[in-house]
Amino acid sequence: MSDALKPDERQAIREAARWYARLANDSPAANDQQAWQCWLAAAPINRQAWQRIESVNQQMARVPGRLAAATLAAASQSRRQVLCSGLLLASLGGLAALGWRSDARHRFTAGYRTAVGERRLFTLEDGSQMLLNTDSAVDVHFDANQRLIILRSGELLVSTAADASGRPFRVQSPDASVLALGTRFSVRSWSGGTEVAVLEKAVEVSVPGQSTTLRLEAGQHARIASGVIGPAQANTASVGAWQQGSLIAIDRPLGELLEELGRYRHGWLRCDPRIRGLRISGAFPVDDTDLALRALERSFPVTVVYRTGYWVTLVPRG
Repeated sequence: MSDALKPDERQAIREAARWYARLANDSPAANDQQAWQCWLAAAPINRQAWQRIESVNQQMARVPGRLAAATLAAASQSRRQVLCSGLLLASLGGLAALGWRSDARHRFTAGYRTAVGERRLFTLEDGSQMLLNTDSAVDVHFDANQRLIILRSGELLVSTAADASGRPFRVQSPDASVLALGTRFSVRSWSGGTEVAVLEKAVEVSVPGQSTTLRLEAGQHARIASGVIGPAQANTASVGAWQQGSLIAIDRPLGELLEELGRYRHGWLRCDPRIRGLRISGAFPVDDTDLALRALERSFPVTVVYRTGYWVTLVPRG
């Protein structure tokens, strides 16, 4: 029971997912919509990729869902109706002094927290904005010399503001220190380490007590674990999609997708080992995980079994 994709199909789905992430803003730019329509009309495989993602999202009331019906119909009539000269390709040392502690008490007494399934935006005293993802906890320390965010657990996305006094802006996790270079970036901390992804401008990543640093530019991410900074890699369409309430999968094993979706709900979410490797592509709402599960059930050969609201298992259909 597999859903393997050919290389050209996988590439088309990647591009479709990038367009989904771009168009999922409340007010996508007019030129983005026009460029998307050009891409959609350029080849049948593009329309097939978009339909594949759209089949998962048809009842989610996202922007691409509202756009898709009319544009797919128009694109199917004639490729000659749209002239595309070029397509947009979107890709999409204070630790010791502060005494890092990873125990549960420190996490639950953090100054800023979100519950499981909650996303919340905070405006800090310098005008910077901090968006916390599900089940996250941070402390913020601003003084005359620094602006420091300590990520206790979970994930955040920061849009830094200029500072008149030139204080550096850092995010500290158990594994890494991230120096913002006038930027927009995310940091996630979990048992496997820390992941840093840059959406705008650049950051400098270091490990406390080591001299090695890595500069990440916009469109790049890296993982840090066990004192080792991994290589810079290109962001995928899924990076930062959670801020818009979406979890984007591109040819991803079902087991991995459920682990990620499980961050947004209480209880145990698992799948039968026989379908753990089933390849999934689509975009799923993190604000309504039951809706996401119904979308999986409609679009893939799986059945969702609720033993209780907190114990859910996906099994092979029929």
